[in-house]
Amino acid sequence: MKKIAVLDQNTIDKIAAGEVVERPSSVVKELVENAIDAGATAITVEITDGGKKLIRITDNGSGMDAEQVPLAFLRHATSKIEKVEDLTHIASLGFRGEALSSIAAVSQVELITKTPSGISGTRYVIEGGKEQSLEEMGAPEGTTFLIRNLFYNTPARSKFLKSDMTEAGYINTLMEQLALSHPEISFKYIQNRQVKLSSSGNYSVKDVIYSVYGREIAKALLDVSYENDFMKIEGFVGKPEFY
Repeated sequence: MKKIAVLDQNTIDKIAAGEVVERPSSVVKELVENAIDAGATAITVEITDGGKKLIRITDNGSGMDAEQVPLAFLRHATSKIEKVEDLTHIASLGFRGEALSSIAAVSQVELITKTPSGISGTRYVIEGGKEQSLEEMGAPEGTTFLIRNLFYNTPARSKFLKSDMTEAGYINTLMEQLALSHPEISFKYIQNRQVKLSSSGNYSVKDVIYSVYGREIAKALLDVSYENDFMKIEGFVGKPEFY
């Protein structure tokens, strides 16, 4: 029988990352939700080779101050809650403070960010959970994440990924869902330099449906709505010929 051993921190971080980061679409989901929580009204997601080689996410949200950037990559570091009581009234999409540390543990991350009040921006590089550089630089307001070589230091994990086309398909489905659920945000999804999805962010769900499913389906949908003292539901249903 093997003896029980205490794992080193590097191994612990890589195992913990697997609970948050299963595939490239997991990275996109976490970072886009962060952008939404930061008040972004325009988000661009660009991937190369199914997101395995590169994921670039750019938003026009609130950005981060330079002194906050390294803290954002620590486990259980979050701006969403401060105490356990805050869990009862969370309004954000994320709050656990695990996403960035998990992503950084299994990839090469470059972050460029600037707040509206900042004179200059900040560039931060962290690879495999180890900080490489933190410097001041010119940057537009908002945040850009570049995630390179996902699972480069955990080859066993990368073997479980599907083909580039399949992984890109997962991201495409995710982006469609995000665009449909946030018609107030302008989304653009670029795959291998080709624009696959673009929404206007004009608050019209019907326009997003047009962007995702095309004119014929968008024109044929029927509006449905329901409201009582506790809730209001609005949506669209397809005609029988679409089933």
